[in-house]
Amino acid sequence: MSDNQSWNSSGSEEDIEPREEPGHLVGVVDLSGVLSKWTNYIHGWQDRWVVLKNNTLSYYKSQDETEYGCRGSLCLSKAVITPHEFDECRLDISVNDSVWYLRAQDPEHRHQWINSIELHRADSGYGSESSLRRHGSMLSLTSATSGYSATSTSSFKKGHRLREKLAEMETFRDILCRQADTLQKYFDGCADAVSKDELQRDRIVEDDEDDFPNTRADGEFLHNNNGSKDKLFQSLSPKGINGIDFKGEAITFKATTAGILATLSHCIDLMVKREDSWQKRLDKEMEKRRRIEEGYKSALNELKKKSHFGGPDYEEGPNSLINEDEFFDAVEAALDRQDKIEEQSQTEKTRIQRSSPPPPGDVYSSTGTHRFSDKVEEMVQNHMTYSLQDVGGDANWQLVVEEGEMKVYRREVEENGIVLDPLKATHSVKGVTGHEVCHYFWDTSYRNDWETTIENFNVVETLSDNAAIVYQTHKRVWPASQRDVLYLSAMRKILANNENDPDTWLVCNFSVDHDDAQPSSRCVRAKINIAMICQTLVSPPEGDKEISRDNILCKITYVANVNPGGWAPASVLRAVAKREYPKFLKRFTSYVQDKTAGKPILF
Repeated sequence: MSDNQSWNSSGSEEDIEPREEPGHLVGVVDLSGVLSKWTNYIHGWQDRWVVLKNNTLSYYKSQDETEYGCRGSLCLSKAVITPHEFDECRLDISVNDSVWYLRAQDPEHRHQWINSIELHRADSGYGSESSLRRHGSMLSLTSATSGYSATSTSSFKKGHRLREKLAEMETFRDILCRQADTLQKYFDGCADAVSKDELQRDRIVEDDEDDFPNTRADGEFLHNNNGSKDKLFQSLSPKGINGIDFKGEAITFKATTAGILATLSHCIDLMVKREDSWQKRLDKEMEKRRRIEEGYKSALNELKKKSHFGGPDYEEGPNSLINEDEFFDAVEAALDRQDKIEEQSQTEKTRIQRSSPPPPGDVYSSTGTHRFSDKVEEMVQNHMTYSLQDVGGDANWQLVVEEGEMKVYRREVEENGIVLDPLKATHSVKGVTGHEVCHYFWDTSYRNDWETTIENFNVVETLSDNAAIVYQTHKRVWPASQRDVLYLSAMRKILANNENDPDTWLVCNFSVDHDDAQPSSRCVRAKINIAMICQTLVSPPEGDKEISRDNILCKITYVANVNPGGWAPASVLRAVAKREYPKFLKRFTSYVQDKTAGKPILF
């Protein structure tokens, strides 16, 4: 056994255990698929291609873009995975200040993702006992390769006295090795001397047996003792073994071992004192950590009490962390911003004058022939029967807004906690006809000119000259979810029963289903039943003058039954309706007056 081998035998094999590579844990597999990821309060949930591999979670905009690099990634070693308390498809993954809000297709997929992520985290070995064994002790690895030299114990060299004692240990080690070599040589010399002495003694005995003994006169034998004894014990002389002082070497060896034991005892005392010092420092750090954790929890609780503009927990829903007052303030602020943007855009927008005149009134005299004809006729008759009834004497209708000729009524209705208040507004507008008002309300080519709440829309199917199915998405007003609507829009002319009564123009919009516009997770699908009912009153002109726009007045009745499709505070919905409906009517009627000014009257 060499010196280094004997000195390094204290390093255990456990300290230099081979490091395991990731992927050795049974059951760890890579996973990829589509998950909905919360982006921001404007775009909400978006589908993303998510990949779990090598203890890292990455996401891409789509599967086709994986070769261009990920949009973001998280190392799962320190990640915290939290299944949502109410949403069975949602899981939140946080690493320090970074939080990913993810939603699976169903609870089974969420369970599969959580299990795979946990297996990857366990296989990474972060913070576990196995990871410490796998990475090994730096002191043990260093000492095993450097023979416990003075540099191998750098982690303990914080005190001058311990460094000196370790240097003494190195010196004692060198002395002890040299003494062991010397004693070994002495013992080897002794063994060689004994072997040679035995061989020589055998030869002397043989020589003595060959010679006759000398006989004296008294008959006794005379032996030659001088030569044989000298030859026999000559090799046992201490001077024959390289002149080594065995007694002195033994005393020195004993003193060296005693010095080593004393130095080791002193090192142990120093390390015990140092352990006490480190223990006190550890206690202080633990106390400091406890205080920091308490402060963190307190700050987190305070943060939960305030509005958070990024997470889905603060958007619309019965489990929303935002209260009704904050919800209303946020909605009102968002609506104010939209109004300012719209005012700026209106001042910069140049209206495109369309050359094609509206179709003649005969086109709208019938429903037309299509698969929704019976439904359209039913809705038209219902509106003509019930929507034109006077609400003045009905106690269920409440007057909520009165501005000049415009009055807005509301009847409070709730179903399963969702506000379904029917609204009814009456208004009188000079200078326009019922045909013109309904035309600009129904024709989608003018929609973006006066409608400020729509983000985009498209005609899904044209059923006839006066009926079409329209899909539109409305601008999101945070914290409410974004809404979309799929509805059939039909325009009709209802002839009066007698010649003294005016004809009635009507546009009815009601929700339908269509294969080309299925509901999506991005928006909440609202249901509507809306009617714009107009009658034109003409006052006779003076003398022989022709009828001008100063002689016509349009009486408008606007009714709206809207199911928002999701939960929101009742007080907020009612306040928004009270604010937005009057603004909408004034904005639209002003637009019609501007569009028809100076043009021929369309009855």
